[in-house]
This record gives sequence, C-alpha cells and structure tokens, in this order.
Amino acid sequence: MEMPDFHIPHAEKIEWMIETDGWALEPVSPQTDTDPPSPAYAYTIGLPALLGFPELAVFGLTPVAARGLAGLVVDAVRGGTQIPFGVEVVGLLDNELRCAFAPVDTETYGAFFETARAWYRGEPFDLLQLIYPDRNGFMPYEAGFDQRLRFAQPVLGTFDG
Repeated sequence: MEMPDFHIPHAEKIEWMIETDGWALEPVSPQTDTDPPSPAYAYTIGLPALLGFPELAVFGLTPVAARGLAGLVVDAVRGGTQIPFGVEVVGLLDNELRCAFAPVDTETYGAFFETARAWYRGEPFDLLQLIYPDRNGFMPYEAGFDQRLRFAQPVLGTFDG
C-alpha cells in the first residue's frame, strides 16, 4: 500500500492553519552555525485579520510552548482583554509573573520573519515580541536575569521597561 504524499507547499500549510484556527504559528529552528547564532523562536501569522491585534513573536521556547503562549494571548484578546504595548503586564502569565509586549521594527528585523513578509506580500505589518521572565522572575533587560538565557531570548522589541 502506498502512503499519501503529505509534502505540500509551505504557503499552503500557513493558509490551512489560518483557515482552521484563524491564525498560524511559524516556528524557526535555532541557527548555531551563524555569527552570532540565532535562537529558536516562533511567530504568528493572521492575528491582525482575526483580532485586529499585531502579530506576535516569542523567542527561546519550543514550538509547542510558543503556540500555547500565543493561544493564551489570542484567547485573552478574543475575550475582550485590552493588552497594552510597550509596558510590563501582570495577570496574563501564571503566578502573577510579568511579561511585556514590545513593538518590533520589522524594517530592521524583517529577516527574522520571512514567512510573514511573504504572507503580507512585502507590505508593512505590526509585530510584538512577547517578552517573559526567567525562572526567578527577572526580565531579560534586568540585571538579575539568568545570563545563560541571554542568547535564547534576545530583546528585539522596544518599550518603556
């Protein structure tokens, strides 16, 4: 018995995810052979059309964890939660941990988000980096942040943190 061919073009996979869930998650593997190396990260495609909310990028998590975090944000926004940009937020993550939604300049960092750029056919789009604390509650831009995680969660976004 011959197995079906599940190799479909990448753009069709994104389209299928958006048709199915209203949004897609694009995971990107870490690149250890570049200088500097780039961490694993994932970003959404489709949130502006679905929710009127910018796309979301999360660095340093597995695709499953990033999807869970993005899904948490999607559910919150769908439920009417107003999420401010550029400031720390408490109440979204468990245990009252802080997080921040930092606007990313996609002109400067567009190479990180190639699939989204292709989806939007080169038109500008808004994107936020969801910045989260280390196990001790420190954010990446704070002195107490676990230095071993600096590579995993670079801060691309800007805010008043």
